[in-house]
Amino acid sequence: MAYNSKDFYPRPDFVHGNNRWTPLNEGWSILFDDEDVGLKEAWQINGIPDKVSVSSSNNSVSEAEAQKLAAFPELKEKGFQAPKSQARENVKKPINVPFAFQTPASGVHDNDAHEVLWYENKVVDPREKAEIEAGDRVLARFGAVDYDVTIWASGHRVGQHRGGHVPFDIDITDALANAWKNNDKGELHLVLRIRDSPHDLAQPRGMYKSISAEWQKYLFRDLGIWQPVWLEVVPPTRIGDSSAGTVLKSNNISEGLLEARVAVLGRRAGHAYSVEIEGYLYSVSVAKKRENLPSDKDYVSINLCLSLSDDQKSNAPPTLAQDAPYYDSHSWRGTLALWSPDHPTLYDLSIRLYDSDGKLIDEVKTYTGFRNIDWNRGDRTLRLNGKPLFQALTLDQGYWPETGLTPPSPDSLRLDIELTKKMGFNGCRKHQKVEDPVFLYWADRLGFLVWGEMANAYEFNEDYAERFSQEWVEAVKRDINHPSIITWTPVNGTTLDSTRPINDNCGWEHVITDLSTFHDYSDAPELSKTCATLEGILGKKLADRDFFVGPLTLKDGRTDSGTKHREGAPVICSEFGGVNIAPAKGTEGGDRDWGYTTASDPKDLLKRLEALIQAVVQGGHICGFVYTQLSDVEQEVNGLYSFDRREKIPADEVSKLIEAARNTYFKSLPKGI
Repeated sequence: MAYNSKDFYPRPDFVHGNNRWTPLNEGWSILFDDEDVGLKEAWQINGIPDKVSVSSSNNSVSEAEAQKLAAFPELKEKGFQAPKSQARENVKKPINVPFAFQTPASGVHDNDAHEVLWYENKVVDPREKAEIEAGDRVLARFGAVDYDVTIWASGHRVGQHRGGHVPFDIDITDALANAWKNNDKGELHLVLRIRDSPHDLAQPRGMYKSISAEWQKYLFRDLGIWQPVWLEVVPPTRIGDSSAGTVLKSNNISEGLLEARVAVLGRRAGHAYSVEIEGYLYSVSVAKKRENLPSDKDYVSINLCLSLSDDQKSNAPPTLAQDAPYYDSHSWRGTLALWSPDHPTLYDLSIRLYDSDGKLIDEVKTYTGFRNIDWNRGDRTLRLNGKPLFQALTLDQGYWPETGLTPPSPDSLRLDIELTKKMGFNGCRKHQKVEDPVFLYWADRLGFLVWGEMANAYEFNEDYAERFSQEWVEAVKRDINHPSIITWTPVNGTTLDSTRPINDNCGWEHVITDLSTFHDYSDAPELSKTCATLEGILGKKLADRDFFVGPLTLKDGRTDSGTKHREGAPVICSEFGGVNIAPAKGTEGGDRDWGYTTASDPKDLLKRLEALIQAVVQGGHICGFVYTQLSDVEQEVNGLYSFDRREKIPADEVSKLIEAARNTYFKSLPKGI
């Protein structure tokens, strides 16, 4: 299965003006290095061999079983015996990137655990002669590679990255220059060594699958390359993206002010540069401003007012008033167009970089959406643009049957948003996954709220905290400019972004949080009783967990008073539901199929869904919910859609239930809110 991305740039939210990129998803090979001999045998220099022998050991077990026992040591107490590994031969195979080797779409479809993987491919210099003479650079860009990767270009080490859910770039320009000298073709041999230990429980992993029949709730995890790879030609001095430090802050809706911090990469000492931002609304130029790059910084700050003048408003195309009616206070704050799920109006931005002679040397096309999030009114509301917002979200784990965590194509990401909105939901909580940037691009354009989340590990220690923090910072920086991101979860990241609320530990045992969130998979009668009072909501949760961390006494005698619900903080049921449908009469369900509760048929599922939703909202204490879940995922057959995205119940009927819940919420608000 080929990943069709030749016409869709992997980062459509931030496009350099020359648009010089080439997909690098084809031509890859993979070899499993189960005894870790590759470095010793210099595969990075000599190339990956066609095959490698794996010896038998009386003291070792297969990697898959080792992973199982490491993750769940209680299996040993239950008498679980892992089979011994057998002598075998691993053969180099072609692989369809960006699909992980475990998936059918990869063409490899190997479900065993492999700690060390090697990938290789040939790379040809994509630059034209004029671009080479101008000194343009070539980046090998990786959407995500799991977990610790080292990269060589024709035997020369060119980079390394740790973290399986975030992007990184490797500059291969100098290696290409050597290639031109050596083979007169500008051709490189690119080699990747990837290590992902199944024994390392402090590694952020997300919902990966254990093969044990006693632990079926853990999902298949994708290792190696699992997001797109591409080559990109960029100027030597250029505008950096958000990962490099460019931040487009657009929450100041009272003044209509875009507060931009534009990063510049590759600046030359002793050279002067200036940066200009121009904002457009429906092709009408609204404002532009130019500032010099300070001599002591690699970034420049620019504040740009993007409220329209009367002339600009009158010259705007009719489609603007159709999409964002001028009389609608949800669409406008004075003459500033606002972003919201109902009216996702975006301003297009051109960011330009000039040299000291005023010559344009780089330009980026991006966008922003003006919206303000307020969670500190003390009246249990979360407000968008000054108005109470009811969040009706789905839990979205982002899996597909043939491709795992990787979408079958970029269009699949847009489809999931459209299917969610079709059922009346206005957003999703991305669960244990940093989703492909293309998903957020469509969320921005289609008006879809997203809770950004990071994958967790299975053991908490100092090593995990350090690794999590590094990768979480990279994830937040990658996504910080998307107006659709409305909440970060987990961990308190206000030092990175003070414009969005933090859900520190989703579901229970909160420490420092802006939102009081909880999980409750009870059936409707019990859930209704819990949500009828704030005291019930703040009580013990799943497995007798506390809602907030209580008082602590440390070993050295010091005490901590613990934490508690902040009076008037927004309360959200961030997981509930999870209802599956019993197999039809005369058929058999899968031996691993499960849900938290079971409906007898689609009609019963719809009835249960209505009761569950009303149970959450009728008490008047909750300003949003996250229903589990959007679609079935492997053995979790409790989705509103099947794994291949077919409706289980009519979308229009679900939409009516969501609208009724929204009405219940707004009717419960005190007058004047």
